[in-house]
Amino acid sequence: MRQVLLAPRLNLRSLILLLTVLSVTCLFVFALFFVNYTVKERLIDNSLALNAEYSSRIAAHTNYQFEEILKNLRFSAKLLGQDFASASLRNSETARLKSQSGHFNSVFLVDREGHIISFFPTSLKIDSKQIHKTLGITESLKRKQTYISSPYWSSTKRLIVIISEPVFDTQGQYLGFIAGTIYLQSKNLVSEMLASKYGYKKNYTYVMDDQKRIIFHADTRKIGQKVQVSDGLTPMLQQQDGAFRLMNGQGIESLIGFSHIPSVNWIVVSQQPIDELFAQANSIIINVSIGITLFYFFIFFVVWRLSGLIALPLNHLAKMASMLNQPEIQEKINRIDPVYFEVNQFKNSLMLSSQNFKEKIDELNQSVNTDPLTGLYNRRGMKLFLEEFVRVRTEFAVLAVDIDFFKKVNDSYGHDKGDIVLQRLARLMKYHFRDNDICCRSGGEEFIILMAASDPITVFQAAERLRKAVEITEIEEIGIVTISIGIAYWPHSSEDVEEVLKMADQQLYQAKREGRNCTR
Repeated sequence: MRQVLLAPRLNLRSLILLLTVLSVTCLFVFALFFVNYTVKERLIDNSLALNAEYSSRIAAHTNYQFEEILKNLRFSAKLLGQDFASASLRNSETARLKSQSGHFNSVFLVDREGHIISFFPTSLKIDSKQIHKTLGITESLKRKQTYISSPYWSSTKRLIVIISEPVFDTQGQYLGFIAGTIYLQSKNLVSEMLASKYGYKKNYTYVMDDQKRIIFHADTRKIGQKVQVSDGLTPMLQQQDGAFRLMNGQGIESLIGFSHIPSVNWIVVSQQPIDELFAQANSIIINVSIGITLFYFFIFFVVWRLSGLIALPLNHLAKMASMLNQPEIQEKINRIDPVYFEVNQFKNSLMLSSQNFKEKIDELNQSVNTDPLTGLYNRRGMKLFLEEFVRVRTEFAVLAVDIDFFKKVNDSYGHDKGDIVLQRLARLMKYHFRDNDICCRSGGEEFIILMAASDPITVFQAAERLRKAVEITEIEEIGIVTISIGIAYWPHSSEDVEEVLKMADQQLYQAKREGRNCTR
């Protein structure tokens, strides 16, 4: 049997699902890229703004603390100027200033020669008879005005800042100064202010002085180190405050916010590694991706169900279109529910086509010439059926049938007996094939059978039933005759009907070459 492989066709439901999957997948990928880019850029912008705000807060509060320190020092200086010689007043005021303000690690009073005449806490080992020439003391005596020193290393190996206020008597004579020290590496109110987070937990803060040295840092080992301008910190030297992205020499990118402390000309820097920020962004993106994925499957499920509702009636109608020649086809078409406008229009058109097809068949059955000997359709009738099949795109099989050694029958028994053989074969055809199959005598001992909308297996089985029936039928005075059959299909063998007829003939002759009495 010649096998015909039907090429798979993409149905409407599969097409809808395919387009949906492609569309949603593209949207899904675009959304991921968009979310990834947008979230990270938005987080960077927000973090830069937050770091700038945080450093500004720290700078403002620290500046306020220094202003409070100066107020306290001025009060003490004015009070001491009224009775500088009173040892009890000096001692009590240094003790009060240290204890009550909470700003200083130590407080001391220096006369105009450089002697420390009073100090607190008293645990400090200070020789009051010695003239002290440290940077802070020397500069304070020299300037005779409010003075905030740059951080410097003391004789005790501490990094300190001295804040001093001159003491004048009631006549305006310079007597010395009162000063407080801040140990930058020790706990004090200013250092606590600079170390506070204000709700910003992902960044860390450090402070540079006017010499670009680190004077506060979470890592105390870095205090006293000088920051190189080449590290990308030039904007901090040129602006009062701001924010920027920084790539250091080690290839680590950070988000920098900074602000100056006007009273001491220090710079508060809030820094956040961008990797930490991206870790947050990735967590957000993963959560968004999970949500999008769940929505993706939900959409797929909905479209799968809806596509079934949309495609099912059209699928049924498409199947009906290939079976217009069946007598019960109109009843089957009527049972299809037109769920939307296009289906209803297709249904109405198909009903009309079915009716027209039936009328055409009836007309052909009545008017088309038949073969007078066999009662089968002749070549003219066969041509009309072929044209109708092609017009309505009804798939069909062509069975070319020929009687084996028929010339020998005519030569041996006469043409009258040959006619009997032809009539007997015609009756067998009508008996073994369906009413809607078209049986034709194309000429001499050659016959054509048209089977509409049948699969190759069904066609082959029908051909074999006919062949075997002829093989076992004994004709009076003649005996047994056999037939050979060739099969071709439209449009699978060819779109050209004439070419399909030739292919069926070729298959027929192949059967004869292989010994006759067979189907090919």
